Amino acid sequence: MKTFIYLLVLAIIMTGCKAGHTTLSQKKDYSFLTDSLHVEKQLEKYKLPGFSLVVFENYEIVYSNQIGVKSMNSKEKLNVNTAFSTASITKPITALLCHILEEKGLINLNDPIDKYLKRWHLPKSKFTENNSPTWKQFFNHTSGTSQGGFSDYYEGDKIPTIKESLLGQIPGYSKEIEFLFTPGTDFAYSGGGYVIVQMALEDTLNKSIAELAQEYIFSPLGMKNTTMIQPNEKGFPMNVASVHDKEAKVIKTGLPITPQVGASGMWSTPTDLAKLSIEIQNALRNKNNKVISHQVAQKVAEVTALKNAVGGWGNGWQRSVAYNNYDWLMCSGSNTGVGGSIFASMKEGNGFVVLANGEKPNRIPVINQTRIRILKLMDWNNKQADKNTQEIPVSLKKQLIGTYNDFLYGQGADTKIVERNNRLYVENQFLDYFKGTNDNELVYLKNGRFAIIDYPNLLKFDFSNGKPNAVILTRDALETKIDITSKNK
Repeated sequence: MKTFIYLLVLAIIMTGCKAGHTTLSQKKDYSFLTDSLHVEKQLEKYKLPGFSLVVFENYEIVYSNQIGVKSMNSKEKLNVNTAFSTASITKPITALLCHILEEKGLINLNDPIDKYLKRWHLPKSKFTENNSPTWKQFFNHTSGTSQGGFSDYYEGDKIPTIKESLLGQIPGYSKEIEFLFTPGTDFAYSGGGYVIVQMALEDTLNKSIAELAQEYIFSPLGMKNTTMIQPNEKGFPMNVASVHDKEAKVIKTGLPITPQVGASGMWSTPTDLAKLSIEIQNALRNKNNKVISHQVAQKVAEVTALKNAVGGWGNGWQRSVAYNNYDWLMCSGSNTGVGGSIFASMKEGNGFVVLANGEKPNRIPVINQTRIRILKLMDWNNKQADKNTQEIPVSLKKQLIGTYNDFLYGQGADTKIVERNNRLYVENQFLDYFKGTNDNELVYLKNGRFAIIDYPNLLKFDFSNGKPNAVILTRDALETKIDITSKNK
């Protein structure tokens, strides 16, 4: 009997060992991405010099591919450590840095930012007499400041100070940064707002934003190929991608200098940005995060602007998309001759980062096609049966069908509600641009609101004379009312 039990236990152990060995040996092979994305052909078609991509899944980097060259002048190939100018991808990093510094007790983000400024102060305005903007209102572009973006500079150019930038003494601007509305009441994308944040940090802590980011983010996270140091400064990395024009020619020296560092001056690689994204994802679930706390991750990811905010904005991060039924952290950057994007799911640790060193007509088609294919190929889909839905009454369907203004994103495109196979679907150019693998079905919820598959906000329609005349968009604790204009003939 003892012999039988011993043999039985041994058999179970061996079976378990064999099963475990099989699991380890069957680690997923991601080479199908290379075979399916056909990036080389896209680079040739669109005259794009170089393209760097990283994909992460279940909180791990699973795929990396660098195609093309750093510079068309040298034809030296890109590698995993080649850094690109990341343009506005800098903004969520600046916002993250500020939240980390607040957690350490060095600043208070609910304070009016003007009390932290020394070299310059906010201009007087009727909009701020009784409502001085706080740090947080600059992160989500609700501070009301002007100056959307900036020109690049190169070696040999006169490089302005950030004070001169705020005074409007730079190309593209002829006057000092100003307030366009009362802080917190609207949304206007403002690179100048992030320059104010940069100045407040540097004036208060007596260190450059590059030093602060290195100390509190880049070094702790092992982002060895990321910096906010500029090409005209000591310590700028050597392994970098040059910027190129539409003809795939290197622009001037190829290395843009960005004095407005907090807005668009970071250089990085997809691998480093994926590390950062995964750290935030881990912090959101409060597991395996080492540098960013759960509380800080929640604060930077939170949707804090909805009115006129392109479907939703967080503290530095765009929250406009719901690819494949996930909420996503998103940020895209675009400087002359270079750009890219981060997409990171709020749950389950999935996403990708892409950077490319060509102008918009060269890189954007390649980036868009890569994004769409990755979303399909990786099969990240959070779709679940929703017991809170109900059938749309026929009379309500008839009221909703039509062509309207862009009440989803406010970007000027028509929004259509159409019927197919007894179901309603929403068509919108901007929504299609942010489309995952699903059709954008309009779903009726039991609470009387509507949801659109792969769109992050809930909707409640108001009607007049049998047609919708307004919609209330809701996201978490935020809501905003949008007038609806029918374009039916």
